[in-house]
Amino acid sequence: MGATTATPIANGLLITGTDTDVGKTVLTSALVAHWQRHHAPSSIGLMKPVQSGMGDRELYTDLFDLGQTPEQITPLQFEAPLAPPIAADREGRTIDLGPVWTRLAALLDQRQWVLVEALGGLGSPVTHEWTVADWAAAWHLPIVLVVPIKLGAIGQAVANVALARQHGLCVRGIVLNCVSPAAMDRQPDWAPMPLITALTQIPVLGILPWLADPRDRAQLVGAAAGLELACLWPQTQVVY
Repeated sequence: MGATTATPIANGLLITGTDTDVGKTVLTSALVAHWQRHHAPSSIGLMKPVQSGMGDRELYTDLFDLGQTPEQITPLQFEAPLAPPIAADREGRTIDLGPVWTRLAALLDQRQWVLVEALGGLGSPVTHEWTVADWAAAWHLPIVLVVPIKLGAIGQAVANVALARQHGLCVRGIVLNCVSPAAMDRQPDWAPMPLITALTQIPVLGILPWLADPRDRAQLVGAAAGLELACLWPQTQVVY
């Protein structure tokens, strides 16, 4: 799929990353926890459109009262923790994203803000034809890119921003995530913010600290408060 020039959805945000296990779920949880602390809890919607294996949907239903059924949070679920087209093939199923879009469109109409957590990285396959980047472009979703603080972070950030630009995506910013307790101390060497910003021309909106308990809502709210939230939801008054 080529680049698109369509206007991004105003009240939605796709949280994606450079790979699996980079911190998308932590960022999503932090943003939801912060929003519900400072706004009407029912004014935010959350979707993990496709999930392979167990994990994120179960966490969200345990952690938050969103007024959504598990099926509304994740319309498509597969048993095997594999790329969706491979998992679907194993179950003899096809992936139809039409109903997923219908549910997301309804959620966008009903809620003031909607977070959509992607699977894998921007280049990860959603179907046999579409990657996450294709999906974001087709649905006109602005994105935030989560980059783990580790060796290789600079190159991963540059490559994924280039892929986003190839698809004409609106990148609100980059969030660095401490994937280990030592990451914060190594951040200036492994993921220097000025260099990443200079190479990508995308702002780094802050750093998610290592959370000893990623289910602790107070820790999640504090982690989100350290980010430049106004860049993620520019049309909403942000309370820190």
